[in-house]
Amino acid sequence: MHFSKEDFGTDFKWGVSTAAYQIEGAHDKDGKGPSIWDNFSQRKRKITNGHNGNTACDFYEQYSSDIALINELNIPNYRFSISWSRILPNGTGDINFKGIDFYNKVIDLCLELGIEPWITLYHWDLPEALQKKRWLDE
Repeated sequence: MHFSKEDFGTDFKWGVSTAAYQIEGAHDKDGKGPSIWDNFSQRKRKITNGHNGNTACDFYEQYSSDIALINELNIPNYRFSISWSRILPNGTGDINFKGIDFYNKVIDLCLELGIEPWITLYHWDLPEALQKKRWLDE
């Protein structure tokens, strides 16, 4: 069966999406705290070949060229998730303003290029400090 864009209707929103842990990299840069995925991927025999997201595709450093590519492809919407350990390294308390600045730059560039940013607030990327607190509280 063949589908065309018109088959989805005029109100269907086309776009691309990513998840913070899978693309950002910079796992310990600019004040980011460890997430549950950072911890899990470092455990022996949990991930094939010991792969992890420490660098990933380095969206943290390459976001401008990556978003420019979205624009070149005429993709109108970009859904991405926020790594809360980049914003709240300890899970609560002090805010990492470098993390806030990073996401503001991503959003601002999307808007500048006419790409509508859609934000996923939580995509299974809990700060490790909160995971530890959960187990200590039980």
